[in-house]
Amino acid sequence: MSKGKSIQRMFDAIAGRYDLMNRVMTLGQDQKWRRFVVHRAGDPGRGLILDLATGTGDIAALSSQTYEDCRVIGGDFSLNMLMQAKKRFAGREISWQATDANVLPFADDTFESVTFGYLLRNVDDVVGVLREVNRVLKAGGRVVCLDTTPPEKNIIYPFIQLYLRVGIPLLGKLIARDENAYAYLTGSTMDFYSADELALAFQQAGFSAVGYQKFMLGTIAVHWGKK
Repeated sequence: MSKGKSIQRMFDAIAGRYDLMNRVMTLGQDQKWRRFVVHRAGDPGRGLILDLATGTGDIAALSSQTYEDCRVIGGDFSLNMLMQAKKRFAGREISWQATDANVLPFADDTFESVTFGYLLRNVDDVVGVLREVNRVLKAGGRVVCLDTTPPEKNIIYPFIQLYLRVGIPLLGKLIARDENAYAYLTGSTMDFYSADELALAFQQAGFSAVGYQKFMLGTIAVHWGKK
C-alpha cells in the first residue's frame, strides 16, 4: 500500500504543534541544520528555488531571507502544513503550493536549486522522487536534502535507540498529543537508508558531486548533489 494518503493525514493532524515538537526533539538544533541546507544550496541570484515537503515553511523562509533576489516556491502535500506556513511567514513573498513530490507540477529545467527536509523517508520510491527533482532542476542546479539517518551501532547506540523508540513518542504524546505519529516517525528513521545508501540513490537518480554531512550523534544527515 502507498504511504501517501496515511502520511498526508498524519502531517495534517500534527501541523499545529509540529514546530514546537521539532525544537524539543532536536534540543533546538534543527534551525542550525536548516541554515546549513540553505548555505549548501547556494545563491540562485534572481532564479527560482523549490523547497519540497516545506512543512511549516522554515527552509523556504530562510532561503527567501538569505538570498533576497530569488523567488521561492514552498510545496507540500499537507494542506494544513501549508496553512501554518502561510500564517508564520505572511509577510514573505513566497508562493505556497500543494505539491506531490512523486509528480512535480513544474516544467523541466525550472529551478536553480531544490531543497527538502524529512521528505525521502516518507515516500515509496526514493530514486523516483529524486529523478523528478533532477528533471525540474536546471543544468548545474543543486539539490540539498535534510533527513534522519539510522545511527551507527557503536557504544552509544542503545541510548540513541532508546530515545528514538521511547523518548520521542512520549514527547509526541505530551506535546503534540499524537504518540502514534511520532512512533511512526522514529520507526521510519531506524528503517531508512543509511547515509551511504542514500548517497548512492542520489547517484542512481543522475546527480553528480554527491556528498553528505551528519549531525546530532549521527541521526541526522544533509545530502547534496548537482545536476
